[in-house]
Amino acid sequence: MAENSTRNKEPRLLTVIGIRELTPNMRRISLSGADLDDFPEGQESGYVKLLLEENGEEVRRSYTIREFDALTKTLHLDFMLHTDGGPASAWAETAKVGQEISVVGPGARKLLDFSADWFLIAGDMTALPAMSVNIERLPADAKGYVAIEVLSDADKQNFDLPSGVEIHWVINANADREVLPLLDKVKEFEFLTGRPSMWIAGEFHTSRALRRYLKLEKLVQRDEIYASSYWHLGLSDDQHKVAKQTDKD
Repeated sequence: MAENSTRNKEPRLLTVIGIRELTPNMRRISLSGADLDDFPEGQESGYVKLLLEENGEEVRRSYTIREFDALTKTLHLDFMLHTDGGPASAWAETAKVGQEISVVGPGARKLLDFSADWFLIAGDMTALPAMSVNIERLPADAKGYVAIEVLSDADKQNFDLPSGVEIHWVINANADREVLPLLDKVKEFEFLTGRPSMWIAGEFHTSRALRRYLKLEKLVQRDEIYASSYWHLGLSDDQHKVAKQTDKD
């Protein structure tokens, strides 16, 4: 265990072997290399950290493992194409087949409790890769709701959902601190009976508002919900980390 933990903290030098446009604002980049020979299976929804350069210094940015093919030693990562000029989005915009990049990981997975009686999954496009992993693992008899905020109608993706799970797409091209359409959509859902399992992620203000609504108004228990923010409107990644650390219910 200790050996694997140490290995997961060491950089793995990988090569871009494929780039696929999933939707106008989502791109899949596939990485491969000998350094994936000992990459563990079953880590989808976990993350790797990309080692990038910004202003002459190394920075690390976390991205969800969308899929890992152990047979071909291929790691698939999905990127929302931001316009924020950050190092990760800039790399994803300009990446070319044959280009090398180092990653560290994998990091911990964040999955639903699939033994729950019903489910709620909600987030924006930055969380769509992790949401997709959870959606694909829902039991066949699952009941509940999926709410996904995307930039445009063309950014909708296809999912093979259980018949008891409703999916709702929220189109929002302009994120705002005060106008939170994803929250409004979740408030429309009728809570089902039994023990829920909930997975929430996306922009800081929306994720915080959803967490507070579910925990304070709907009395969802701490162990029934995973809620996190992946980015903060108007702040850099480092500033966002500080905001997350100080944001406690």
